[in-house]
Amino acid sequence: MNHCRTKTLVYAATLVVACAVSSLRAADDEAKTRDVTFDDIKFEMKKGAPFKRSMLTEKVEKLADCSIKIRGYILPSFQQKGIKQFVLVRDNMECCFGPGAALYDCILVEMAPGKSASFTVRPVLVEGKFEISEFKDDDGKHLAIYRMIGEEVK
Repeated sequence: MNHCRTKTLVYAATLVVACAVSSLRAADDEAKTRDVTFDDIKFEMKKGAPFKRSMLTEKVEKLADCSIKIRGYILPSFQQKGIKQFVLVRDNMECCFGPGAALYDCILVEMAPGKSASFTVRPVLVEGKFEISEFKDDDGKHLAIYRMIGEEVK
């Protein structure tokens, strides 16, 4: 094989490897858990106005089906340990789940199979898959629009 042809093959192989590494890094970045705050999932909505999916920002829509970490408070219930479902709220100063509350200030968390959480009055960090899933009462009024499949609560 001549010297020029060898150089060309080595160069081509280097390009293929570089492209493969670049693709793996991009896929790895997409698979990484994103740090999110309640401010990141906020959107414009007038008090008392009905929710429409078109109100969500592009930023919020892009978080759908992504793995995220978000800090908040577990809304108190009667159960203290082995909690499989709970409402994660922005803060513990006012209830964000009910009449007059902002839809973007709560997330319904359902723990993954075999996982559970324990109640605390302190803030928790919830890690899991974020979803946009409308939860309505019997009258069709939205109570929540965000859901997570919780993998870990710290």
